[in-house]
Amino acid sequence: MKVLLCQDVRKLGWFGDIVEVNTGYARNYLLPQGLAAVPTEANLKSLAKEKAKRAEHRIQERKRLKAAAAAVEGAEAVVAAKANELGHLFGSVGAKEIAGNLREQGFEVADDVVQLPEHIKQVGTYTVTLKFAEDLTATVSVVVVAEQEEINEPAD
Repeated sequence: MKVLLCQDVRKLGWFGDIVEVNTGYARNYLLPQGLAAVPTEANLKSLAKEKAKRAEHRIQERKRLKAAAAAVEGAEAVVAAKANELGHLFGSVGAKEIAGNLREQGFEVADDVVQLPEHIKQVGTYTVTLKFAEDLTATVSVVVVAEQEEINEPAD
């Protein structure tokens, strides 16, 4: 069944595209959710301007992501965390901490861009991939160091 997409649908198509889908998928999900409509001439005309506007927006967004990926490529994030004398962290370092450190350095990185197979639980240097889009990635170095606790000397 052919449907006209009224919104961007991941792994299916963009707003305004006419795509071929299974009849059940269209009837049970896309049409009731308002994600698609029957591709009539009136529907195509009503969505034409918005489709062009969104296509331009996607192009601008892609340029922005490409620039952000190029800027952050090879950067180094240093994250301090509490650790014992063997280097095991009390807790872990995750995507939120890494992205936060990169943002502090002036890079444009969202938390969900950081791809970690699992949280970092040991002091050391790690290579982390940032996935800005399906085919747009960057690699950064993450250095996890033990947080130094302040020793309060008694005043005489």
